[in-house]
Amino acid sequence: MSKGYWVTTYRKINDPSKLAAYGQLAAPAVTAAGGRFIVRGVADEVREQGLKERTVVIEFPSYEEALAAYDSDAYKKALAVLGDAAERDLRIVRGAE
Repeated sequence: MSKGYWVTTYRKINDPSKLAAYGQLAAPAVTAAGGRFIVRGVADEVREQGLKERTVVIEFPSYEEALAAYDSDAYKKALAVLGDAAERDLRIVRGAE
């Protein structure tokens, strides 16, 4: 069974206070769903047309658990608080076996 990962990049932050409020709800929702934060921060180096933006990588025990975490009621509450506070790209991917 492949691990699952959320890979998120923040293209633009419109409201830092809303983003902070989202984080207060999202982190417990993610960890309760089995997620473990691997990366949280702005890129130190960028290469090959990369952007120096905030990046978050979260590992889940399985791809299915990563999907379920995103669809959970607890995470939906966090997303509602986030609203339009950030423009981001979130991908859910399978880990290499």
